[in-house]
Amino acid sequence: MCPCYSQAIGDGWEEATGETLSNVEGKNRLDGKSKSWDGETVKIDANYGVSLNDAGGYMNFTTEFLSRQNTLRPGFSWRQGYGSAGVDGFNFMINSALPINDNTEIYAFGGRNYRDTDAYAFSRDSFANGDNRSVPSLYPNGFTPRITSNITDVSVSVGVRHEMENGWNVDFNNTFGRNFFHYYIKDSNNASMQDLSPTDFDAGGHYLSQNTTGLDFNKYLDDVASGLSLAFGFEYRTENFGIFAGEEASYGLYDENGVIITNPALQTVATDSNDEVLSGSSQGFPGYSPDNEVDRSRTNYGIYFDTELNVSEAFMLAGALRFEQYSDFGSTFNGKLASRLKVTDNFTLRGSISTGFRAPSLAQLYYNLKFTNIVAGTSVPSLLSANNSTVTKAFGIGQLNEEKAFNASIGFTYKKGGFTATIDAYSISVDDRIILTDNFTDQTVLGPLNVDAAQFFANGVDTRTNGLDIVLGYGTSVGDEGKIQVDLIGNLNDLTIKEIHNGALNEFTFFGPFSQAYLEAAAPDYKFGLNLGYTNKKFNASVAFTQFSEVTLQDFQWVDSPPTTQAEADALYPVATDIYKAALIVDLSLGYQISEKLKLSIGANNLFNTYPTPQFDGWTDQGGLADSVQMGSDGTYAFARLNFKL
Repeated sequence: MCPCYSQAIGDGWEEATGETLSNVEGKNRLDGKSKSWDGETVKIDANYGVSLNDAGGYMNFTTEFLSRQNTLRPGFSWRQGYGSAGVDGFNFMINSALPINDNTEIYAFGGRNYRDTDAYAFSRDSFANGDNRSVPSLYPNGFTPRITSNITDVSVSVGVRHEMENGWNVDFNNTFGRNFFHYYIKDSNNASMQDLSPTDFDAGGHYLSQNTTGLDFNKYLDDVASGLSLAFGFEYRTENFGIFAGEEASYGLYDENGVIITNPALQTVATDSNDEVLSGSSQGFPGYSPDNEVDRSRTNYGIYFDTELNVSEAFMLAGALRFEQYSDFGSTFNGKLASRLKVTDNFTLRGSISTGFRAPSLAQLYYNLKFTNIVAGTSVPSLLSANNSTVTKAFGIGQLNEEKAFNASIGFTYKKGGFTATIDAYSISVDDRIILTDNFTDQTVLGPLNVDAAQFFANGVDTRTNGLDIVLGYGTSVGDEGKIQVDLIGNLNDLTIKEIHNGALNEFTFFGPFSQAYLEAAAPDYKFGLNLGYTNKKFNASVAFTQFSEVTLQDFQWVDSPPTTQAEADALYPVATDIYKAALIVDLSLGYQISEKLKLSIGANNLFNTYPTPQFDGWTDQGGLADSVQMGSDGTYAFARLNFKL
């Protein structure tokens, strides 16, 4: 059991920054309570195993209950609910195996994961302050919608392993998994329905399922050189993606008589007292309409061959080949070569090269939604268009194809006494990387759809990431029962956008500096961790220092006033560039073994309540004083944990 808390920024924020920010200052802005801590979390895990027979059969059960409240952090007037989402969840997993005889075993594992989430959307001001997205009779002071969702993941794998008389091992297995995502919008309204609007909406949702059947063979030949491992197999997979509609009020636009608009030529959209048109659908997240509904499937099969040859006790060579055939975009063939050389008993060199791919997901191909983008508090009706739609084709966006990758790595491991070192350098090139474009605004295409902007998934960029992984460790005994462990873990990255595939489209509209900065920030320049640990028979302590590199983002001014020329972009860089300085956080954990079956641990992540370098211009992506980069924006997370065995 783990009751945990996240610390809010206190009332000292305004004094420290000089900023006057209405209804922030670390208060729960939605219920008026002043709190020093929020994000209260209770987590209970349980594990129990039973034996099925004398031959080693077993069944293991694991459950988890989680309840985490929302956190609220300083934001601007259009994001009074900025913070991490709340969640209530329950997970249940089973892992089992049942030997039938000395050569055959049946196994199964799987479970169910359920989450009920609660996140705050961007806020809507009151009608009196000029925001007609608020129905005055329902929300005279404005409102902050809540996007809640029920998420269910189900998975099950069943298989049979058998060792044949000729030494080959065979594994026949089937795995099914399904994700189901259902949205419910609360504390909201459909402005076009005016006083008749509900405040809670069933907004529909989406689902994805996969079923994979595999047949695998492997054998180890110890009389070939110093050992040869062979493996080959076959997989067949089916996938299904769907979107289902919500209730009519969640997506509908209503006329002046309160009737949903089905014929714009004969019906007039409802207007407010100033004769301004009222917006339809549930605010915060518009529901999926019947026009959004999708039910798409595809199949693919793969054949692979994998081998590993120990040429000698010191030298190993490995190779693998895989062929995939997809029903919707074609085939792909990939391979890998790897080697390891044991120079001494303590020092080993290794390296590999490989090709890879990632097929466009069904969601990237067929997801579509009309939604509201908030830019500096202003509502921008937008469309995320499916890849196969006429709108997508009208803007010159092509059919999605697979991403193609080339990977290379070289490194070494070293071990001497209590010291270990693992260092690997790598280079990863990805061509035709799938991105979400920036906003297209051509009203000759978008006007009839009643949206101001549209975005698309596209094979938009080629990238190369060069990096270095470092893992150093040292452990030594202290006294009779104590042990000290020191670990240094580091990663360095350099991500380069080699080419943008905008074709005849304007590069700044297709994938401009705003989106490029987020792609590059996904591979930070560096991250280092120094972990210090001490354990003895009853007590353990650990301190972790994590150093984050500087992060540079481009803010929402690029979206508000998108440039179309390099000169316009050069003028925007000085005012739209947000630099989050390099930062260090400290985590602390202390544990005491009260008895053989009972242990108490206390500690804190981000002990000194460090936040990303704040920005105060109101153009952050998420509507808070800082984007949630590096260590996030929740501050200190303190916990107490009790472990016990029956």
